[in-house]
Amino acid sequence: MLAQRLDRAAEFLLIDGGSTDRSRQIIEEHAARDPRVRLLDNPARGIPQALNIGLRAATGTYVARMDAHTNYPPDYLETGIARLERGDVVSVSGPQLAVGDGWWSTRVALALRSALGVGGARFRRVQEAEIEVDSGFTGIWRRDVLLAAEGWDEAWSNDEDLELAARLRRQGGRYVCLPAMAASYIPRSSPRALARQYWRYGLYRVKTTNRHPDSLRPSQLLPPTLVLTAAGAALPLGRLSRLARAALGVYGIAVLGSTAQAARDAGPLEAAPLPLVYLAMHLSYGLGFLRGCTRWGPPIEAIAGRLRRL
Repeated sequence: MLAQRLDRAAEFLLIDGGSTDRSRQIIEEHAARDPRVRLLDNPARGIPQALNIGLRAATGTYVARMDAHTNYPPDYLETGIARLERGDVVSVSGPQLAVGDGWWSTRVALALRSALGVGGARFRRVQEAEIEVDSGFTGIWRRDVLLAAEGWDEAWSNDEDLELAARLRRQGGRYVCLPAMAASYIPRSSPRALARQYWRYGLYRVKTTNRHPDSLRPSQLLPPTLVLTAAGAALPLGRLSRLARAALGVYGIAVLGSTAQAARDAGPLEAAPLPLVYLAMHLSYGLGFLRGCTRWGPPIEAIAGRLRRL
């Protein structure tokens, strides 16, 4: 963050949600050397609460969200601000490119370079030109736009970025993704952490979709469909069970095909665990989605809208 090549004044607000490692000490050491660095507390510890604390404390014209576990290019802020100043967009971000750090994290990063791993999230792919997206990874906005939208909704402890994007896009705002702003994201470092992450993704996707039906991507229905298909294959349902087993066979072929492609690019040993990675991602997301349906109700309007557009 401090290495950003920015031809204007900046402030760096670090929001701590009760960390128990050396994070606070490290930030305080930086703040003592650089007056641009400020440490803020987030007693609630949630992500949207942290973002709103930073938004309220910010004094500049623009606000950039820069998450942890990520490395940003040195011109990230300057490039994003320049694009906002050109007009016709409400948010600017870059591709979220997974780069592993450790054995499991490296395999997850490999999965996130495949279509089977990223689904319909266009901002998770390498781009050659500016594209419009329904949401983005981190990003930059005008502060007055975020304040007018009342910031991030604190009832969303996950998927808060897509919920905000849906509100701003409903008002006519455009989200764009710029190749020059590509950020290197470090995925989770254990199967349990990955499964928990994707469970929450699926869970809150239902809540967001119920509020913003148009925000549902068709690919987001595939994981819960996979879970229901697996259940149908295991139950004695006659022809329906046979159809479910056939569908699982198609999924298995897709997983093996994606794994084979990764083996050609990265090597067989690197790619061998990918089926486990895919299962952790897809089943956890699907189970979370189904749990969200029981908690907030199934997103019937969104699903019906997608079916009408087929």
